[in-house]
Amino acid sequence: MKSGFVNIIGNPNVGKSTLMNALVGERLSIITSKAQTTRKRVMGIVNGDDFQIVYTDTPGIVNPANKLHEQMMGFIGTALQDADLFLLVTEVGETFKNRRVLERVVDSDTPVLLIINKIDLSDQETIRQKMAYWQAEIPRAVVIPCSATEGFNVSKIFDTVLELLPEHPAYFPKDELTDRTMRFFVSEIVREKILLYYQKEIPYSCEVAVESYEEKDGIDNISCLIFVERESQKAILIGHQGKAIKKLGIEARKDIEEFTGKRCFLSLHIKVLKDWRNSDRALKQFGYAVED
Repeated sequence: MKSGFVNIIGNPNVGKSTLMNALVGERLSIITSKAQTTRKRVMGIVNGDDFQIVYTDTPGIVNPANKLHEQMMGFIGTALQDADLFLLVTEVGETFKNRRVLERVVDSDTPVLLIINKIDLSDQETIRQKMAYWQAEIPRAVVIPCSATEGFNVSKIFDTVLELLPEHPAYFPKDELTDRTMRFFVSEIVREKILLYYQKEIPYSCEVAVESYEEKDGIDNISCLIFVERESQKAILIGHQGKAIKKLGIEARKDIEEFTGKRCFLSLHIKVLKDWRNSDRALKQFGYAVED
């Protein structure tokens, strides 16, 4: 039996969440074109007769500008400590800015699978140069070019992960897909729509919490609170005559129903919580406290 934790690490917007969803075969991590879409560790479990792969998506590496960023980097710190295998995701046109994180990967004894993503946007010579560059940076790494959106080399990554996994009994029951609750995924779907439909600072000033989740035959009643930092942000979220918040609710409900396989009634409410991104109490309440 092979089993282990495969922690996915990389800069913002390199396609970590897209890759994990492709490897797991389920849409567990939300995906947008904006940086800092992923804020917490999200686990996806893949089971076979003689293996269990526990993938973990992590926030993109940032230089902290507030306490929220510090907690996000804390999730990366724990991911650097508890991995059986690193999936270090890069893309063709980027450099790895955070040398400290890279050095921790290089200096560890943990196997490294270096992924060069988005190769569908590049040419063969550039890809070849990038592969040589990363092989020199991390000589023990297995370097694989891929396109997570196109599905190119995803099966090769899966097979290589399986080869590199240690011998170990399964960590979770075989019927588990993730360690996160349905409430978590509902809040993430609503936050994804905020990232998609609002501009500038608005998405980064929002946090979503599920206030109530009542399961009934045929339909679920769900109520969410959207926290913002200022009254002006609340007004933008609502929009003229409430049109923006109505669209947000309609689009989020569609995805929630697809995810749960059930109809739902979704109500959204907005609350101002000043400077929550720098509040230890609020961050703990929202689940950003990193385990010791």
